[in-house]
Amino acid sequence: MIERKSRYLNLNNPKGLTLIELPCVRSVQLDYVYLLSLFIIYIMQNKNYSITYRLMHWAIALCMLAILLTIFLRLTWMNKNNIAEIIKNYLATTNQTLTDDQMILLAKKIRKPMWDWHIYFGYALVGLYSLRMVLPFFGEMKITNPFKVTFNTKQKFQYGLYLVFYVGVAVSLITGLIIELGPKYLKEQMEEVHELSIYYLLTFILLHLGGVIMAELTNKQGLVSRIISGKSKSQDELK
Repeated sequence: MIERKSRYLNLNNPKGLTLIELPCVRSVQLDYVYLLSLFIIYIMQNKNYSITYRLMHWAIALCMLAILLTIFLRLTWMNKNNIAEIIKNYLATTNQTLTDDQMILLAKKIRKPMWDWHIYFGYALVGLYSLRMVLPFFGEMKITNPFKVTFNTKQKFQYGLYLVFYVGVAVSLITGLIIELGPKYLKEQMEEVHELSIYYLLTFILLHLGGVIMAELTNKQGLVSRIISGKSKSQDELK
């Protein structure tokens, strides 16, 4: 922890985005997270959202949350070893036995209907992601180029994070498709890469939700209503 003047985004300046300095005691890492969250707020508050944007946003969000839920279940309550232990305990009361390999195989079969939903939502996300990449060519949901010469270093870094996220999603979807539809000899290597998806996905979701919560708890309310209705509360009140 060090004492210094931290620079924060001034979202109330009518002339645009500026930086203000405030004395505080913070860690460098917390400053970066705080600035990124405020930047997300600024970007989302200064535009309205079309019906296409909103439908894509919520459809992608639903798929990602569903995929995360299946991963959570697979790692916890529906873990193959946990299910196998339940089977073992039950068989002990019936004087029946199975080998450890047989119990693991049975546990996987019990878990399979749940994990099938991971695959279904993965296919749905492939379709949505493909559409997301096509829409900018029709003037919708344009992706900002982080390498614009007019951007400063901070802006390039922030927009670059979004680009990294899109690349990460592409890698996850491609490896998932190879696992399901590709040659068997690539499955193990692709699974190792695919399993890393949870880290960037959780990081992005937490940053995204953090920015939304910060907006709703400050004088920048209406972000949630805008992503639902497409317009801010103030615009609705002017009608």
